[in-house]
Amino acid sequence: MAERILVIGSSGQIGTELVEELRNRYDNENVIASDIKEPQVTQEGPFETLDILNKGQLSAIIAKHNIKEVYLLAALLSASAEKNPAFAWDLNMNSLFNVLNLAKEGIINKVFWPSSIAVFGPTTPKTNTPQYTIMEPSTVYGISKQAGERWCEYYNKKYKVDVRSIRYPGLIGYKSKPGGGTTDYAVDIFHQAILVKKYECFLSENTTLPMMYMSDAIDATINIMNAESSKIKIRSSYNIAGTSFSPKEIAEEIKKHIPDFSITYSPDFRQQIADSWPQTIDDTFAKNDWGWVPNFNLSSMTKTMLINLEQLLPKENNY
Repeated sequence: MAERILVIGSSGQIGTELVEELRNRYDNENVIASDIKEPQVTQEGPFETLDILNKGQLSAIIAKHNIKEVYLLAALLSASAEKNPAFAWDLNMNSLFNVLNLAKEGIINKVFWPSSIAVFGPTTPKTNTPQYTIMEPSTVYGISKQAGERWCEYYNKKYKVDVRSIRYPGLIGYKSKPGGGTTDYAVDIFHQAILVKKYECFLSENTTLPMMYMSDAIDATINIMNAESSKIKIRSSYNIAGTSFSPKEIAEEIKKHIPDFSITYSPDFRQQIADSWPQTIDDTFAKNDWGWVPNFNLSSMTKTMLINLEQLLPKENNY
């Protein structure tokens, strides 16, 4: 593979696993990891320290490594963004402009930028949320993602930029720590189940949200980038779905493996964010246009998470 890939935000929850899978497919040297912070886990292959808001630094790295594809993952997530709205808007929007403009100039050929279910809001239909629907987000993160979708579509129509996007639901993986999102309880709950066999959840027990196991999200991300351009008919962002569940349901699934696990509920400001989001997603367009199919449900995801985290986390007793 002559053309090289740059992953921006490579030290985060998605970036950690995306870099690993891209390097498995395309060799270490062809995938450049970059972030403003050092990786949480050791990664074999080139790494560049990058402040994505520094256009000169970004351009220098792209020129240095002959980058032709960019996966832009840098963002301030939902809960973190509510604590620092001005910076969240600056980071989430100007990082996108910096990359889209390089594509507009022909310096890079293809861009992946993730959107989120946060683009939906309290007025959006919560069940089987359609691809095209009411979008009135009530969070800074959601507002920035909705605006980003519009800009991606604009750059594609106006400047023929090959930009591709999916709306991630809550993502669950074991290779990195939670990153400040409202759905991150569904990662932390596995850690606490193994470490202390109990968990205090910041959402109420019946808060059902769309979720996805990380390897499914990574597959979707790479598959949409590898699809023929003619198959990508939506240039704002595609709905994708994995499985939907509540804290109560995931706790019951964990108890099948750790019988003495217990959960309590203490909803905080993130409850209001979660209440504004859909419960289930209609991803028909992604399935029909570029063949999206998830592999994990709640049961298989829970089993896989516990098996892998048990090997990674220190604990007093085996379950």
